[in-house]
Amino acid sequence: MPDALLHDYFRSSASYRVRIALNLKGISYRQHAVDLRHDEQKTAEYRALNPQALVPMLEMNGERLTQSLAIFDYLDAQVKEPPFVPSEPRPRAHVLALALTVACDIHPLNNLRVLRYLKTELGQSQEAVDSWYRHWCAEGLAALEALAAPTAGEFLYGDQLSMADICLVPQLYNARRLDTPLDDLPTLTRIDAMLTQLPAFAAAHPDKQESAS
Repeated sequence: MPDALLHDYFRSSASYRVRIALNLKGISYRQHAVDLRHDEQKTAEYRALNPQALVPMLEMNGERLTQSLAIFDYLDAQVKEPPFVPSEPRPRAHVLALALTVACDIHPLNNLRVLRYLKTELGQSQEAVDSWYRHWCAEGLAALEALAAPTAGEFLYGDQLSMADICLVPQLYNARRLDTPLDDLPTLTRIDAMLTQLPAFAAAHPDKQESAS
């Protein structure tokens, strides 16, 4: 498998997800740090590569791939093991629903550009911005707990690791950074504690990235 180039930011949840996915698939990759704190994603050079001016972006096999879940799908087609979704329709739909609860319902409301807009354009205090983050994160995680608990085993869906697990760990990392209460999420916190010990997840941790500071 040829080397890939991942454009990412060390604390980006979506970038964290893709680092985990690449590690699980055993795909070697180089990193190009795009520092969101200094708006490096908005430079003309980066916009020419990715018009959305977001991270992550994966360059692989001559392709430029964006959106973390779309990248998961591409990686699944390239490397079959481990699969990120079950093959049967009902379990597959459930795993996708769990992953999308994070990627579509929690994360978009709480990513850096939204929090910045609340503070700089709408004039909200840092206290108000932090309260916004915790509210939407707690609400989304409570729903994820309820959705996952009935079918959870070692992982969020039974005993098969899936893209739902890949989405969980970065979201809980950022939830803790903003002091979001996690006491009422026994399923999520149990599985997160196990996952973070796995080499593919541990190596993807923000603190392990060269650009972390």
